[in-house]
Amino acid sequence: MSMATTKNASYFPQYRYYDFLVNCFVVALLISNLVAPKLTKIGPFVFSGAQLLFPLTYIFGDVFTEVYGYAGSRRAIWTGFMAQGLLVTLGAVIVALPPAPGWNDQECFAKIFGILGFLPRLAVASLVAYWVGEFANSFTMAKVKLLTNGKHLWMRFIASTAVGQAVDTVLVISIAFGGSTDTSTLLHLMIDGYVIKVAYEILATPLTYAVVNGLKKAEEVDPFDNDTNFNPFAKII
Repeated sequence: MSMATTKNASYFPQYRYYDFLVNCFVVALLISNLVAPKLTKIGPFVFSGAQLLFPLTYIFGDVFTEVYGYAGSRRAIWTGFMAQGLLVTLGAVIVALPPAPGWNDQECFAKIFGILGFLPRLAVASLVAYWVGEFANSFTMAKVKLLTNGKHLWMRFIASTAVGQAVDTVLVISIAFGGSTDTSTLLHLMIDGYVIKVAYEILATPLTYAVVNGLKKAEEVDPFDNDTNFNPFAKII
């Protein structure tokens, strides 16, 4: 297996499975936004539909960073961010357009897409939390890999998840509900959401191991971001 090192942020090589994985990542991200309005309760936990799927995006983030390096993860994050922004914007525009005569589902349609794009605080919370959380996850993953010299993959998964999900959860709850909800409720939402997300990804660690090891063999890479430019705004193409 060749050892690839991500050195130049302006160059990103072609890989066999990268584009396919990015497509899957974006689909998971968009669907998690669409199912987010549904709230459910299982045992003592109350959570949204997004929390069943959104943690997968962080698993994808771990895979991108571990297999394709920080540069590969950065490209995927920006792709997802632009797709999510388009969904939010287009959802708001379509909701605002007048319904055709005889079409009686405007109210139902607005309840779903209106939450995504018609309520500015929720839209901003979702976009900001995703962007910052994903980059925190990828940065932590890459740095811990350097610190451990590529050993203890499980440690990288858990460390990056703990950091990324903490940032994501605090931001999305604070921006979406801060000032309109009491502190006790905010903390309850943050803690429940964080515990569910982290537990989800820890349970998925064996599967993530298998995917990462399989991709490294297939792509013949194992990147170390020794000289990588970690600026999120660096050239990605």
